[in-house]
Amino acid sequence: MKKYEEEHYCYNNIKDRIYPWVKNEMTDSHALNGRRMSEQTAAIAFVGDLKIVFAIKRDGDNYEIVMDNMLPPDVDIEAMYQTACENLVRDIEFVIGNTWDGAYSIVADGIHEASALCFKHIWQVCVNKLKDDLIIMAPCKDTVLFAPAKQEKVVAGMLAHGRQAYDTGADRITNTIFLFSQEREELSVYEA
Repeated sequence: MKKYEEEHYCYNNIKDRIYPWVKNEMTDSHALNGRRMSEQTAAIAFVGDLKIVFAIKRDGDNYEIVMDNMLPPDVDIEAMYQTACENLVRDIEFVIGNTWDGAYSIVADGIHEASALCFKHIWQVCVNKLKDDLIIMAPCKDTVLFAPAKQEKVVAGMLAHGRQAYDTGADRITNTIFLFSQEREELSVYEA
């Protein structure tokens, strides 16, 4: 029996509990098999050096990373990504908070904050409200920071905060800086 044929991994049984996780380093302290992520981890390229991996919510706050051998050969990974994003929207509330230095943060449940990078809608609402491009950092799984690009002092404070979070964080994502362009309406690596 193939792994994806087991009831525990049957795609129809798990598809409503799969979430997208943004990753750079292929480890995660919340995942039951998070120390063993490898080239067999089901993943798609995202932006810059980031990838999207998929996590199945199990009991409580336990998650299991989806490996290639857990998926039937006919599963379309792009369609699974869309389903995972829909699950995230359905189950996790994202709130925008203020930071001490005048920047903003994404607050969710302590596990899915970095997954907010997947949602163009969040960033589009923010650029429309702030009337500026956004400088964004996702230093850790539970930390996403952003600031209006033209507010240089605020951006500098946010970058310092983000670098400190990256250096001390348990589930680091990246110290790469991103830009959400108001004009292009897309997330990209920020070229200073």
